[in-house]
Amino acid sequence: MTTTPRPLMLLEVLIAALAAMTIKALIGLVLWRYAGPLTLLIVLSGLTVYLHWRGLGWRSFGLIKLPKLKSWLLLPLQALLGVVVILATGVGSASIGTALGFEFMGQEPAGVTDRFGAVADGSLPHYLLWLAISILAAGLGEELFFRGYMINRLRDALGSGVVMTAVSVILPALYFGYGHVYYQGLRGLITTGLIGLSLGLLFLIYKRNLWPLVIAHAAVDCLVFTALYFNLDI
Repeated sequence: MTTTPRPLMLLEVLIAALAAMTIKALIGLVLWRYAGPLTLLIVLSGLTVYLHWRGLGWRSFGLIKLPKLKSWLLLPLQALLGVVVILATGVGSASIGTALGFEFMGQEPAGVTDRFGAVADGSLPHYLLWLAISILAAGLGEELFFRGYMINRLRDALGSGVVMTAVSVILPALYFGYGHVYYQGLRGLITTGLIGLSLGLLFLIYKRNLWPLVIAHAAVDCLVFTALYFNLDI
């Protein structure tokens, strides 16, 4: 394994973030509904090749091998806590924002309707497609990039002190929120940013084990699309 100097780690993360923004902007010109998932596919493919060249694999960034029966037994409970945290953060941020007079926090952004309207209209192919995207792109892809890669790389580059650890969690959370602005607007920045912050903290609490967050993230998104498809008010 080749050791990367800390300044180069920071540069690496910056390049990855800028590349993701550029790719998403270009894809958004023609396939904006799928810009996020396609961007993750391209960026994570590039990172996989690069990290392999550096002598690293995704196990170093959270996709760890669960070594003991205890780890497997804890996994469902950890994932369930992740689901509760995501839902509580999303509902709580909307409720608090509305109570403070920020009416946009209680309103569904127009971009959400435009992006997922076919699912709400009962299109089974679109529903199944977004379930697959929820599992592979949102659950696995977003957690790999925003939590596994970015938090680990920033923490290794900045150090493990309290302040630098906080920075390593906050910056990816802000970027995670920004990544949802293109169809959720300011509400998406705030809500998903706070969710990213919560998941980042859980990532550290789980000793950088990404599996519970992957499961929780995928489960929540699948729940949301299922409710949308069946017109359930939850």
